[in-house]
Parts: sequence; structure tokens; C-alpha cells
Amino acid sequence: MQSQAQSADIEKNNIGALRQYLQNGFLALKTSYAEKPSIAHLFRQHCKLIDQLLIKIWAELHIDSRCCLIAVGGYGRGELYPYSDIDLLILIPEHAGNDDSLNQDIERLVGLMWDLGLNVGHSVRTLSECTDEAKKDITVQTNLLESRLLTGDKVLYQSFRANAQQITDPLAFFNAKLKEQDQRHAKYNDTAYNLEPNIKESPGGLRDLHMIIWLTRSLNLHSGSHLNLSSIWAALTRLHIISASEAKQIRHHEKKLQSLRIQLHFLSRRREDRLLFDFQNDLASMLGYMNTPNRRASEQLMQGYYRSVKYISLMNEILLKQFKQMLSATPPAIRPVNDRFEAHDQLLEARTADLLQRQPSAIFEAFLLMQQNSPLTGMGAALIRNLQRAKKLVNRDFRQSLQCRKLFIEILSQPNGVNHTLRAMNRYGILGSYIPAFGRIIGQMQHDLFHVYTVDEHILNVLANLRRFSKPELKHEFPLCSKLFSEFDAPHLLYLAALFHDIAKGRGGDHSTLGKVDAARFCKLHGLSKADSALVTWLVESHLKMSLTAQKSDLSDPGVIESFAQLVEDERRLVALYLLTVADIRGTSPHIWNAWKARLLESLFHETKRALADPVFHTRQIITKRIEEASAKLIRYGISRETYEQMWQQFGENYFTRHEADEIAWHSRLLTPHLHSVKSIVRARLSPYGDGIQVMIYTRDQNEIFAKICNFFDRMGYNIVEAKIYTTSHGYALDSFIILDQANKSISYSGLLKFIETKLTDKLDNRDALESPLKGRISRQVKHMPIQAQVTITEDPDNNNHIVDIIANDRPGLLATVAQQFLIYDVELHNAKINTLGNRAEDTFLISARNSQKLDAQHIKSLCQAMLKNI
Repeated sequence: MQSQAQSADIEKNNIGALRQYLQNGFLALKTSYAEKPSIAHLFRQHCKLIDQLLIKIWAELHIDSRCCLIAVGGYGRGELYPYSDIDLLILIPEHAGNDDSLNQDIERLVGLMWDLGLNVGHSVRTLSECTDEAKKDITVQTNLLESRLLTGDKVLYQSFRANAQQITDPLAFFNAKLKEQDQRHAKYNDTAYNLEPNIKESPGGLRDLHMIIWLTRSLNLHSGSHLNLSSIWAALTRLHIISASEAKQIRHHEKKLQSLRIQLHFLSRRREDRLLFDFQNDLASMLGYMNTPNRRASEQLMQGYYRSVKYISLMNEILLKQFKQMLSATPPAIRPVNDRFEAHDQLLEARTADLLQRQPSAIFEAFLLMQQNSPLTGMGAALIRNLQRAKKLVNRDFRQSLQCRKLFIEILSQPNGVNHTLRAMNRYGILGSYIPAFGRIIGQMQHDLFHVYTVDEHILNVLANLRRFSKPELKHEFPLCSKLFSEFDAPHLLYLAALFHDIAKGRGGDHSTLGKVDAARFCKLHGLSKADSALVTWLVESHLKMSLTAQKSDLSDPGVIESFAQLVEDERRLVALYLLTVADIRGTSPHIWNAWKARLLESLFHETKRALADPVFHTRQIITKRIEEASAKLIRYGISRETYEQMWQQFGENYFTRHEADEIAWHSRLLTPHLHSVKSIVRARLSPYGDGIQVMIYTRDQNEIFAKICNFFDRMGYNIVEAKIYTTSHGYALDSFIILDQANKSISYSGLLKFIETKLTDKLDNRDALESPLKGRISRQVKHMPIQAQVTITEDPDNNNHIVDIIANDRPGLLATVAQQFLIYDVELHNAKINTLGNRAEDTFLISARNSQKLDAQHIKSLCQAMLKNI
């Protein structure tokens, strides 16, 4: 046996040459693929390159001939992506683990691999250790099924192969892999339709195809030495488990994902399987997609990806159901459901293979039966396949059929299973065929960062949220929504509004207006009454109105409530819009909803309901009631009426229009002794309205106040979500802010409140020059999905004020920058509503000239240009 010194010399002399050999080979692979993209050729040549290198190293180090080097994982089945890990098993003879010489040789082998830059994942085991580990770990057992001998003792390897097959219990393996897949899918919220999906691991990704390889091998349906996906589909076709057409479709979508993953590795120069925004535009360009007037190239790329994973998910479901039946020790128990359908155990099947072709309406009947028969857990593989073949029958004649239209409305009107049924209809391609407008938005990205799902997935999430309101066991989540939903007379109208509210996304133009037209056509076709049709179409047209009003307007202003009440007209519309709005916001992203938004919407709902119920609702009535409520609270604190009324005179009448009773009482209790205070007064409390902290500032009016406050909170890392800027009759600023930390978590400790009060007071009373706004970095996602900054300044018809609407990429320092521009252009701020949606800022400000005159056109133009330049 060669000495350690000799081995070391070989390693030292050869490592440069071997590294160059590897680099040259990899460069040749990349060049070849760029010139003529062939997935099979790349896999084959990459495996050959690594095989030859490892065999050469193994030979030169003279590893014990009783051992063998085995490729496992993707490398084992011959699918080696450009930067994937190289998974290896070094199989050693029994009781060789104590052989110091062998252990040192293996250490040098692995060390040399790393020195060469190979991303190696390795294990060293005896045959018995493989067996023991496989019994404990399903991943090890899986690796045993997809192995390939590189070099070494062939007899030992054959024993290894035989042992791997022998220890595999197909049923136990199936159940374990199914659980593993469920857990993997749960990591991605059980959806493939995130904006930055993982090509390999997300639902419908390549791993769902690998599942079929492993199960096919465990069932001994494929015993050949070539264990790649192509050979699996060929074997399953020969066994009539899948059709030739299905095999062709699978291969088509598989190649699309493989091609994306290969290009992604080359582009990122690392093992990167996530379709990050950083790469989507470049990938789209590399694959030949081009921008169109309505759709970016990256959106077209991603829609193709989503449609591929949808088909892969479908075939994964079908084959898993088939394999489960094959593994069952007994044939399924068959019971009739009706004259056309029967249950095979808990799966629905048609009683005749040609049922859907003969009676297309049975397509909808099958979904309705799933809702009405709780023992059924799903559709059988044969029925799902028949649905795919019958999909083309869901055409114009089908949509015009009175029976089909009645069945669809009946599906929406069932007390149970509406969400699951519509998701199944989408998964099997029926929903998009029945509602062609829905079919066009399947897999379509929404080009913003607060909708983290595709349009179709978002729509179904909204519908799912509505369904949650119907479940008594979930009423603790949204008590008001649950109560309102239980009292609403026609839930199916809400579901229809959810289906159509974003259905016109991506067409260009106002999707609410375009969607209204689609909804009106659908309602008319399905024979809805004029009143029901009017409600659905109004909800689709107005589905953004409530959130915009709540998040952009001053809800303490009775005029805002009065205008919104005129928009909704009656309580039924108000209830329906409120339910749809809550479901819609919660369906955009897991991170958008918070208690602050909940409070705004709930407040708008209650105030509007009161306005609708009161025929003499007007501003003076509201102000009178606020004063009465605030007075009652102050008297309980022992503050005399004469004292606080004297202070209120200094605040002016508009103060009561801008603030609610609780705020008035809080301000008055704290400020009564300090009406003419020389020092600034800052008080902070946990917001009584939900998340965050409410901060009150009372100080002599000065131009820089808002800019200083914004700078202060920016540097603390807090987001301002609402700002009320008010100037009293006697020249004091009385400002109120609601702030949230950047994670939108509520604050529950007093030390921070004291810190804000002390430090902000010092900042306001300090006459130092105003600090420049922070220049925070924008996020990685925003860089690759930028928002075109928009600044709109419109006149408020009720007074001399103007409304400034800003849409921009959110970043630290943004609000302070806006405040600085107001300062530079001598603009007085009265109110601010700050709305952050993902990485998108949508902020609204009420401003006027400092001399209380109207801002002239040139002043507005200059301010607008400065804003666009600096935000």
C-alpha cells in the first residue's frame, strides 16, 4: 500500500492540474449549453466530467479495493445541475471503521474533493450501518434507491443494491414519503404561486416528480440501471399507469422546470433554486420573452412556470392515488352515491368511464356531490383523468346550459365545501374553462410586492377568508366579521364578488371597472335578480373604496363618514363591502394585515352604519356628541368644566372635527395645566386602537416640527402610520402620531414610552439645524421590481387645502424626505395617512400654504417635481 507521504505528493502535484481539468470541463459544458441547450446532454456530460475526476482521484489515492464509491441523490440518478451538491456514499467493509489507515485515506479523499472546489455531501458507512440508518431515516432509505456505482468493489455494491430493495417496505415507504411531501408543501404555505417560488422544493416543483421516481422504484415498477425521470415515464407508460399523452405533457413541463433551474444556476453562479426577482428579468431575456404593452417579459416567464407546476401537481396527485390503491391489501369498498357516481372507499368515481363525455353537466354534478357527501375526501384518479379529457367540453354550449348554470350557483350556495370545491375546480382546470376571464389570470403575477400570490391564488385566498367567517369555531379570529357573515342573507353573492374582484388584472385600464363588466355578464347569464346582480357588480367596482377611505382619509372627520355613507347607500352594501375588504386585505400577504388596519376598517364600518341609520346625521351633531363624551370622562378625572372649556376655546372649533372623544379627553387631561407651556410636551401611550404607540406632541408652532419628528422616528426604526397635524388658535402645534415598529409588533413596556417622551422633547426644544433624512437602502426585491414614483396634488373642494397622494418604493427616510420638501416649499401640513403595503408606500397628506391662501399652480408644479426628484 502506498505511504502517506507518497499520497501527499500526488495530491500536491496533481491538485492544480485537476482543478484546471475541472474548470475547463465546466466551461465547455456552459459553452455547449449556451450554443445548443440540451438538458440531457448537459446532465450526461456533467456527470461524466465528475465521474472521471472522482474515479481518477480514487485510483491515485489507492483507496482500499474492498470499498466502493457510490453516487446518490440527483447525482446518483444522473441529474447533476451546474452547481448542485455532489452526493456520495463511501461504502466500506464490515468492521473497517476502526482501520486508521483507511480512515486517513478517506479523509484525504474528501479533503481533496473540497480543495478542488467540489460541493460534496458524503457519508461513510458499512452495509449494516446503511441498513440501520435507513430504518431510522427515510432520506437515507431514499438515497439507497437512487444509487450508481462509480468505482470500487462491484460485489459489495450488488449486495448494497439487493439489501436496499429488501429493506424497503413499499407501504411504509409510501406513507413516509407522503408525510414528507405534505410537510415540504406546508413550508411554502401549500401553494406554488408565491412570487419567488423554489423550482425544486415548492409544490409542483421538481421534487414532486422525484417523488414518483422513488415510489416507482420502491414498487419494483422500474428495475433498470438508468433511474432518471425520462426512463420512469417510459416505464409507467409501458405499464399503462400513465398514457403516452400524459407522459408527453409531463416531459414538456419537466423540461421547462429543468431548463429554468439550469439557467438559474448559470446566472447566479451558485446552487440557487429560488426564482428570485434578482434573476427573473434576466432569465426571461435569456429564454426569449419580450415585454408587451400590458405585460413584462418576467411576468410571461412566471406565468409559464406557474402553469407547469400546476400540471405537475395534478399528475403528482393522480399518481399518488394510483400508487396508494396498488399498495392496498384489499380492493376498495364500492358504494353507490347516485345513478351516475359511486364511492371507492372515500374517493368519488364515475360509474361509467364515458359519463362526462355523454353528460357534460355531470362535471359540475361531481363537484356538488363532493360538497354534499362528507365521507368523501376527494376524487379518484380515474375521475380526475376523465375531467382532464372532458375539459374541452366546458365550452360555450356548456356555459349556456341552464342545468350547468344552476349547478354552479348551487355549488356556491352550499353550506360547506365552497372553498375546497372551487380550489379543486381550479386545480383540475374546470373553473378557468367555465369562466374564461378567470382562465386568463391563472398563474399571472401581480407586479407589486404586497400581493405575494398570483392573481388566481389571491382570488381563492379571498374566498377562503370569507369562508372562515362562516365557521363558528373560528369566530374568535374576527368576531365582527363572523357575526355579520352569519346574518348575511346571500353568502353566494359575496363569493361571486370575490371571484370577479381582481379578474381583470393585467388587461390594462381600471381592473375594477373592467371586472364589473365581466361580473354583470356572468350574473345576467346565471339569472340572478336585478338586486343581486347590482350588489355583485357594485362590490366588484367598489372593492378598493373602503380600504382606501380607511387608510387615506381622516376618519375622525364626520364629512368623510358622510361621503362614504353616500357611496354605500344602505347597510346591506356596507356589510358586504366590509366583509369583502377584510377578506381581500388578508388575502394579499401573510404580513399585510395588522390590528391597526383592523381598527381603521372597523371604525369606518361602525361610523358609517350609524350615519346610514340616522336621517339627520351631520357634522354639528357628531361634534356635540364628542364634546359630551369627552366632558363626561374629564369630570370623572376631577377636572372642572371651567378649566377644560377655557382650554378648548384656545384649541378652536376645528379641533373637535379632527379628533375623537377619547383623544380629546386624553389631550385635555394632560394639557390643562400646561396651556401656555414654554417647553414642548410629549406623551406616549400604548395605542387604545390596536397595535403600536400613540404619541402626542404639544409645542409652540414652528416650521420644522413635522420634519424633526419624522427624523426622530426614522432613526428609532419606527414607522409612522398616521399623523394628525393641528395648530391651535393661540399658536401651538398639537400633533398626534401612531407609530409601529418595523415588524408591526405591539409594544408593551414602559421604558420605551419614557424614552420617546424624554428624547423627543429634547429634540423639539433643541434649536440645532435640522438633520438630513436617512438615506436607507431599498430592499433587494424593490431593486428588481421597482415602483414608478407617483405624486398627485389635487384641490380639496371644501376649503383652501390640497391633497397630496404619493406612491413610491418604501425605504427608511422616505417620510422625513417628504417633510423636508414641505418645509422647503413653505407648505403647512394638516394631516397625514401613511400606508405601507409590502415595500410599496401609499401616503396621503392634507396641505395648504402657510398664509392660509390657496397654493397657486406654479407652486404646486414645483412641489410635485421636487417630490418626484427626491423620493
